[in-house]
Amino acid sequence: MSGAARATDAPAPSPEKLERITEFFNNEVNSGKLPGAVILIQQHGKPVYLKTFGYRDVTTKSPMRPDTMFALHSMTKPITNTAAMMLVDEGKLSPQDPLSKYIPAFADVKVAIEPDGGNDPAKVELVPPIRPVTIEDLMRHTSGITYEYIGADWIQTIYRAGHLFDDKFDNKEFTARLAKLPLSRQPGTLWRYGHSTDVLGRVIEIVTGKTLYQFEKERIFDPLKMNDTRYVLDAETERTRLAEPLPSDTILIDGENDRRAHPEWESGGGGLVSTILDYARFAQMLLNGGELDGKRYLSPAAFKTMTTDHIGPGSGVGRDYWYFPGDGFGYGYGIAVRTDPGIAKPPPPGSIGELKWDSGSGTYFGVDPKLDMIYIMLEQTQNERQRITPAFRKLVYDAFGPD
Repeated sequence: MSGAARATDAPAPSPEKLERITEFFNNEVNSGKLPGAVILIQQHGKPVYLKTFGYRDVTTKSPMRPDTMFALHSMTKPITNTAAMMLVDEGKLSPQDPLSKYIPAFADVKVAIEPDGGNDPAKVELVPPIRPVTIEDLMRHTSGITYEYIGADWIQTIYRAGHLFDDKFDNKEFTARLAKLPLSRQPGTLWRYGHSTDVLGRVIEIVTGKTLYQFEKERIFDPLKMNDTRYVLDAETERTRLAEPLPSDTILIDGENDRRAHPEWESGGGGLVSTILDYARFAQMLLNGGELDGKRYLSPAAFKTMTTDHIGPGSGVGRDYWYFPGDGFGYGYGIAVRTDPGIAKPPPPGSIGELKWDSGSGTYFGVDPKLDMIYIMLEQTQNERQRITPAFRKLVYDAFGPD
């Protein structure tokens, strides 16, 4: 069932309240906190708000435009999981498959147990996993594979010692390096953000016999007309379209330099570059339950599986400080899903059943079936994203709320 069929009585946004979004981002740019941004809100399949702010690059004063390309970072993850679910639809992959079926090196992986009384990696005990890591663990971030900047000091030290990003590497080599490291937790016991989706990208390559980009281009980008979505920008004309962070945003600049320095690595967890109009095609397909313009990308069953909370009560999955979906949200396969209002009083804005994800570069998108609406914010800021993202969400939902 399409979003329009579900929400024909959804309220339209208030033009006056939409103007508050304009005022907010104009102020962010004018105060020098943000180089620029592109904002899109789309309801019933049509834009109700599309504006650009500031600059693609403050050093060249190139103006922001709707065709500006942004490093999506973790907003790559929902696309990679969609690609994997296409293979599930075809019977070529199952969430219950052990990861070692595709990458045998993971059959020997061990779990690191936190050392007693400190952060000394030398005192870490390595024990066998209670069960094998599965494809579902990769999809829902319960594999125990972490990021080198998430978790206790001892596990971060172990990951940094793994030299994951040295020299040249592709998905095959990167996954081989990860397989030599211990898991940070027992599989299936904790939601822990990490390189799980990068490993999933490698599984897709093994199953299809194609690079991750080749498969995604053939099955997602070309059919959806996402012509500006890719892992590597070749031509100089494309590179000049890329949004740049402020020179003071050193963490994001360093991360971007690392990403651009490894064009051979198609990171399923964070490597795509895209535009707001391209990503809107993908988000609208999700809003429509896996279909767009008469073409079905995911079966209704696969779409429901992907967008159902798999880490809620009864799942055995714990949550900790690094639980990024946040209060009121569960997690499906590669995307957060709103399951309840949460414990905040008043609860954060949004609808039960809303889908969302964001990234370390400040990009953010939401899919709201109740309002038959998608909303996307593309920007490049690590310094300001934790402040801007909730403010943006509130402004969007205020625009659809009662006066």
